[in-house]
Amino acid sequence: MGRAFEFRKARKMKRWSKMAKTFTRIGKDIVMAVKDGGPVPETNSRLRQVIQNAKAANMPKDNVERAIKKASGADAANYVEMSLEGFSANGVAVFIECTTDNNNRTVANVRSYFNKCEGNLGTNGSLEFIFDRKGVFTLESSQIEMDVEELEMELIDGGLEELERDEEAITIYTDFADFSNMTNLLEKLNIEVKNAELQRIPNNFKSITSEQAPLVLKLLDKLEEDDDVQNVFHNMEMSEEIIALMEGE
Repeated sequence: MGRAFEFRKARKMKRWSKMAKTFTRIGKDIVMAVKDGGPVPETNSRLRQVIQNAKAANMPKDNVERAIKKASGADAANYVEMSLEGFSANGVAVFIECTTDNNNRTVANVRSYFNKCEGNLGTNGSLEFIFDRKGVFTLESSQIEMDVEELEMELIDGGLEELERDEEAITIYTDFADFSNMTNLLEKLNIEVKNAELQRIPNNFKSITSEQAPLVLKLLDKLEEDDDVQNVFHNMEMSEEIIALMEGE
């Protein structure tokens, strides 16, 4: 789980290298969080976590406060969340999460990306069996004083499924249904979360050759550059050849 996730995450952060685009997407997360639970962070755990994610992305506090105020106003953008699913060239499953104020535009754009890259946009629900929805929490290793075994024991009540630790970060995985439970437990333990997201983790992978990969990578790039797209998940097996190809882009 971890290795595939980290490469996908690295690609996502590369996509967000332009700060303005990063802030735009976080701004949409703030709108949806405020719409879901109100503008007060103390009573809205989703908003608290988005604010923490914004901090990790170096989004200025003033920007965050303006986004919350704007999301609370009568003229706030009427965004809706939607997902789209399909197969790229060579049969790689691709799951797209969007936040949009125009469903027709978003669907038309995503369909055009699949068509241009020899893929096919499918029907909603067609890829549910390929991806498991998980809560993924990232902590800074240097901020955690207890050892891994002790931390695991503390987090069991929050729905811990898997914990990975390296010199820089601790990554915690939970089931989708336990995302709020883990969020609340980490707050209770006074453990600062650097980033928390709901991810779709593939439970099986599609192996392709490095010669087949460019069309898939082209599709992923087009999707990730679209302002309506918040997250892109795929089940392409990350072979050493494909990783080298990605790093050489």
